[in-house]
Amino acid sequence: MSHHHHHEHPTPAATDKRMRTILIISIALNLLFVIIEAGVGIWKNSLSLLSDAGHNLSDVFSLALVLFGCYLAQRAANSHYTYGYKKSTILISLMNAVLLLVAVGIIIAESVHKLRMPVAIDGAAISWTAGVGILVNGITTLLLMRGQQNDLNVRGAFVHMAADTLVSIGVVISGVIISFTGWYIIDPIISLIIALVILISTWELLHDSIRLALDGVPENVEIDHICKHILATPHVVGVHHIHVWAMSTTENAMTAHLVVDDLTHSREAVHAIKSALAEEGITHATLETETPDTPCEDKECQ
Repeated sequence: MSHHHHHEHPTPAATDKRMRTILIISIALNLLFVIIEAGVGIWKNSLSLLSDAGHNLSDVFSLALVLFGCYLAQRAANSHYTYGYKKSTILISLMNAVLLLVAVGIIIAESVHKLRMPVAIDGAAISWTAGVGILVNGITTLLLMRGQQNDLNVRGAFVHMAADTLVSIGVVISGVIISFTGWYIIDPIISLIIALVILISTWELLHDSIRLALDGVPENVEIDHICKHILATPHVVGVHHIHVWAMSTTENAMTAHLVVDDLTHSREAVHAIKSALAEEGITHATLETETPDTPCEDKECQ
């Protein structure tokens, strides 16, 4: 049996110094705002401010976990973890989604309680504090905008901060309404809307995190499309045993058996295919070449 093995090891792009600096700045900004918002919420007895502060605190933990994941992803591989700790970024992404779901449950429970027994609050204080939140969340969203394109963890944080910006706008609106109408019940209503926004923004993160944790095919990879690229490569007459999974939230891997008409063309075919795979978001590829007369008893070969 004639086999050639080709291996490729990329360098992670989303764990660079720039992204770590952005995450540290974002954590500091949001932690400061959480302290201010929670203080005003307790002082003015505002559930919407306290619930928003709680959500922002979960964002601080989320950003901190993403930062921790960046450091873990850079740790070298060893005899026990031959891929290093790259997959920890997927587990962190899943943990963030679960924490957000817990936060939603707490907010809903408190909102229902407040709907039954509304409490007088200071609408002006709510509006001013949430106005600061719009500024902080907006800055954080802009800082994360570039990094979220290629990293599930960063994308999750980006979506949450963008949602928080909209939530803060909603809190400002509730404060204005309370100031002019005295409708205190609007406070828990806004809190329920906040919970809905968090739930919607968390669903995609949860869905993608579970899929990657189970070694499912990443969302940006189409197996059929990849097969067409491979079979269109000169000297390649077949492909089987294709497996695609995520090594981390930024790196996808693939293994496959290529059937070539002549092993002398293996290197040429593999080079062309790896270039095509890189464009499809697969930066780590292990490709085995064989000839049509290679015996195979595995059903996957068909």
